[in-house]
Amino acid sequence: MAMEFEYDEEGGTFFYFLLSFWGLVIIPATYYFWPRTKTDAGPDLKKRECNCEPCQLKRQRLNVQGKWKHTTEKGVKIALVIGWIIFLLLAYKVSKIQMEYVEYDPYMELDVDRGASQKEIKKAYRKLSLIFHPDKETGDHKKFMRIAKAYAALTDEETMKNWEEYGNPDGPGVTKFGIALPKWIIEKENSIWVLAVYGLLFMVLLPVVVGAWWYRSIKFSKDQVLLDTTRLYYYFFQKIPNMMLKKVVMVLAGSFEFDKFHNQEIVERPSDNEEVPQLIKMLPNLEEKHKEKPLCYPYSVKARALLHAHFNRLELSQNTLEIDKMYVLKKTPFLVNEMVTIVAQLVSGAARNAVQYMPRLETVENCMKVSQMIIQGLDQKSSPLLQLPHIKPEMLKHFSTKKRHITRIKDFIGMKDSERKSLCRQLSPDEYRDVMSVCATMPYVIMTIRSEVLDDEDSTITAGSIVTVTVTLTRQDLEVLFEQEQEDNAPEIENVEETEETEANKDDNTQKKVAQKAWEKPKKGKKKPAKPKKKAKQAFNWKAASTSAAGAASDKTEEKSEEKEEKGDTDDEGKAVVATNPDNDESEVESEQEEHDSEAENSASSSALSKRRSSGSGFETKKDKDKDDEHALDDEEQWKIYQEEAKKEFSIETKAKESPAVHCPYFPEAKQEGWWLYVSDKKQHMLITAPVQILTLKEKEEITLKFLAPAKPGAYTYTVNLKSDSFFDFDQAQNIKLDVKDAKIIEDHPQWDISEDEDADKDDDSDSDYSTEGDDSD
Repeated sequence: MAMEFEYDEEGGTFFYFLLSFWGLVIIPATYYFWPRTKTDAGPDLKKRECNCEPCQLKRQRLNVQGKWKHTTEKGVKIALVIGWIIFLLLAYKVSKIQMEYVEYDPYMELDVDRGASQKEIKKAYRKLSLIFHPDKETGDHKKFMRIAKAYAALTDEETMKNWEEYGNPDGPGVTKFGIALPKWIIEKENSIWVLAVYGLLFMVLLPVVVGAWWYRSIKFSKDQVLLDTTRLYYYFFQKIPNMMLKKVVMVLAGSFEFDKFHNQEIVERPSDNEEVPQLIKMLPNLEEKHKEKPLCYPYSVKARALLHAHFNRLELSQNTLEIDKMYVLKKTPFLVNEMVTIVAQLVSGAARNAVQYMPRLETVENCMKVSQMIIQGLDQKSSPLLQLPHIKPEMLKHFSTKKRHITRIKDFIGMKDSERKSLCRQLSPDEYRDVMSVCATMPYVIMTIRSEVLDDEDSTITAGSIVTVTVTLTRQDLEVLFEQEQEDNAPEIENVEETEETEANKDDNTQKKVAQKAWEKPKKGKKKPAKPKKKAKQAFNWKAASTSAAGAASDKTEEKSEEKEEKGDTDDEGKAVVATNPDNDESEVESEQEEHDSEAENSASSSALSKRRSSGSGFETKKDKDKDDEHALDDEEQWKIYQEEAKKEFSIETKAKESPAVHCPYFPEAKQEGWWLYVSDKKQHMLITAPVQILTLKEKEEITLKFLAPAKPGAYTYTVNLKSDSFFDFDQAQNIKLDVKDAKIIEDHPQWDISEDEDADKDDDSDSDYSTEGDDSD
């Protein structure tokens, strides 16, 4: 079967190819590379910007970087706009091309009617041949070939038969392929250039791009951390299960991201030979003579010195060490997250006996502590008050005296406004305003915890069951507490002043009423507006406010639980709902009396509930009648619950990672709030669940943690921890108590009970059914 290729002589169909190819390029490029517009800060937020010197320097530095970034974004936008203009021009060109698909008609080629006689056909053929014959001046070879083919199709019987059956005088053996490329591409004169272009694209550029991508992908993890660094973390955390904070900093500084051999962005300067030793002398206990590899390498010692200089807020040379310090600090958040992930993986591996030594709880918490130190630029033993602007270390002696002991930001906020101003008398009014504005933007998080076992039949926590801990985090700014302080204090002060006025003017009012005659109308006069009374400011009761907010959250959960009890959907055994106060930086163990009271209340409520359920005999009989329908409904409800949980997990994963900004003037980049949430066993110093990083807490988030209950029955106390990755003194921890019962023994179902006689009968039947002639021994 012959094949014939038809090339685009006019180049019309080539535009279809270009349009489709360019669309495959410009549409994804626009989606991935078009700069996302960030919402500009409102006027209120701009007014509340801190104007301390470190914040101003940071804003200037970010503005300089922002100009280059803005220029780059502008160039990307211009390039994409030009690409779309080309796409629209190609689309316009294609819309103007008229593709004609006409069937082969020999009568049309000869310009005769379909009922023409052979004489008329020969006459038309001779006339056209005299015009288009190649030997004539007006000749056209292609046109003459079409005329000859048309004449043959109308005069030759076999050719006419092929045309009538197949629509082609040449018969069915010819297959035509249309190629949307101009013919000049395959001409011999241009073949060398075409081959050169194809070789350059597919043999040079494509392998280089794919190879570079592959080489980079095998060097980095999914979080853009070098795999060599990941192996380094695995080695040290497995070697030292109980790693102190100082050792964590050493391992962090030993990351290969700071080594020029692994990272070409690292700059090694000749001035480092003089400046780094001088910096080491300023930092005692740096352990620069540590001999363990790679912690003893020069790059590791330099990175460690820069980190400690950051913790002590030392001034470095702007053109050398300061630039290196900024680069190290930009890399550290990703590295710390990788540390936390690796420790959690080692704990999980040790639980499966895949790892010899299990890292202790203090190791992962020290990694989280390092994150706080890096973001705030403070040492481990530094006061949390140094997170506030304009507060210097020499001012802290006034915060802790015989009369007062202010060591935390929460204590500072709980003071009277007059006392705060007196304490900060060294600050100007603008500086004091900066301090209060930063305090107002800090997080106020309420944590509500509910632990349960999700089971269709029984929700009691048994040995080895899967415990689900649902944590609801509600975030507000501390500014809410300032407003609540004014609202709470105002009514009390007004009531006191009103009682004083009524007692003082009581006698005067009675005398005026007696002296006034009964027929005499009171004189109408304009009353003078009362002068606004100054409201005395009182100390804000932090615990009262936090407990009221937590109580409101717990009331909502109690209302929901009561509704569920009325519907009869859930069982309350083994569940616990706890609302925590933000002022509890660490969990406070409840007293024995409160435990006994709560246990008594739970037992009483559960017994009352069981009596209420058992009292309805009519309900039980109806339940027995409609047993199959209820099972079907339970399956549907469980499926709906599963779908809702899947939607929640998907929404959390796909949600934009946006949260309130952090006041961190000593960190080189803008930082948003982040939190770690996990369950731990303080008594065993063990991590129970892998830490979940929360980067979307703006108002409210609900996170689910799951773990296996202990294998042995008994009373256990676990701790739900909420750790900030940016702030000192804002961590929370709350105990949850689990009463683990013995696991139920699953009894064999009667249908699986097979007696020995039945076994023998089945054996006989099987022998008779599947016996063969070869089985007869006789």
